[in-house]
Amino acid sequence: MTHRLSREQARRIVVRAQLLDADRPGDVVEVAEQLGYIKIDPTAVIATCEHTVLWSRIGWSYEPGQLKKAVEIDRLLFEFQGAFHPMSLLPLLRPAMRRHPERESSRQWLEANAAFRSDVLARLRAEGPLTSREIPDTASVARTPDGWSGSSQVPLMLDLLARRGEVAVTRREGRTRVWDLAERVYPRDLMDLDDDTAARELETRRLKAAGLAREKSVWTRVGKAGEPAEVEGSSWKWRVDPDALEAADVDGRVALLNPYDSVLFDRQRLAEVFDFDYVLEQFKPKARRRYGFFAHPILMGDRFVGMLDAEVDRDRDLLRVNAVHGFLPFEPEETDMIRAELNDLAEWLGARVTGVE
Repeated sequence: MTHRLSREQARRIVVRAQLLDADRPGDVVEVAEQLGYIKIDPTAVIATCEHTVLWSRIGWSYEPGQLKKAVEIDRLLFEFQGAFHPMSLLPLLRPAMRRHPERESSRQWLEANAAFRSDVLARLRAEGPLTSREIPDTASVARTPDGWSGSSQVPLMLDLLARRGEVAVTRREGRTRVWDLAERVYPRDLMDLDDDTAARELETRRLKAAGLAREKSVWTRVGKAGEPAEVEGSSWKWRVDPDALEAADVDGRVALLNPYDSVLFDRQRLAEVFDFDYVLEQFKPKARRRYGFFAHPILMGDRFVGMLDAEVDRDRDLLRVNAVHGFLPFEPEETDMIRAELNDLAEWLGARVTGVE
């Protein structure tokens, strides 16, 4: 059966799947279980991505310490490839971990540095959690710095071993990752799935998080998960999570979204379903920016209505609003709703709003 969806239904399915409707989730783990990942990024024009993503879902009751507790104490989330994931996802990732690295150049580098790999694992086993700076670089073959990493080969080895499931981030000290053996970070009683089963389950989880995804999207790889769907005005083939179809009548609210929020990841879906051509202007020259260096998209109900250009002045405890750009003129009640969300954001930040009329 192919589901035929209006664009409004399609939008609401996505909004609900991303936990951006009026029915807010209760805690950090619930958000991670639904979204599949919470991206980590240090850019903190307002607040870092991982915390903004959680605040935009949970609201006033979210505190940053809740994320730290879920990751480092309760071990209900784990850090992997630049994001926090629910521990329930780890069994689905392990088959790919066992195959890593698949790129020939990486396999050759790992083989050439077999003694280096052994040194890293032995030091962690003997000394316990360490930062990359505390681990000597004994590499026999070095990779040329790529602009993201320095000359030390230790971070490269740790990242490769993490992708293989041999080491893991056990905690963070500020923004610095602290590493340990994966066996001391991950649960020992995880399910052991074969490649095909894990791949199918992973596609199902991705579709659950997306609600609606293009069948051949390179951004949200869902394969044949869920059920086929058509979206009004779109010629693309879609897959819809059947459990999300009831989201056609969800209540909306205002959400201020970090530019790295997962709902913004698939730009083609944004354009096709939301009629929103989103461009992150962070890497544009200042003269070519329309909305601001790190402007936050404003979602109202099931539509993107504008962009928030704001920044935190931590010395003065201010949330400085440089501009609120509306794609269309706001109605008075829409202005009030956005202002209320800004006040909530400022209160969460321990600041007061300035610059908004």
